[in-house]
Amino acid sequence: MKKDEAIIIVIETIKKLTDEQIIAERNTKIINDNPIIDSMKLIEICIELEDIAEEHGFNFDWTSEATMSNTRSMFRDVNSLSEEFAKQSENKK
Repeated sequence: MKKDEAIIIVIETIKKLTDEQIIAERNTKIINDNPIIDSMKLIEICIELEDIAEEHGFNFDWTSEATMSNTRSMFRDVNSLSEEFAKQSENKK
């Protein structure tokens, strides 16, 4: 999967699970001092991305030591989450 496709998937997933109340773009911050979503909604998004990944033939692993780190996390912004989603799709776990 290319990163552009992953960005569309991530943005659409955020919109779907927030009833389009969140305006998500490539540089939209996900976790930081003023997050756009709460932790429960983030988990819902990750579970939905797991399901989408399965449909595309790979496992999306959103758990790691750096998951909630402000500097290293895939959840820093939409762009970094999309990059990780695309990268994992290429690895086809």
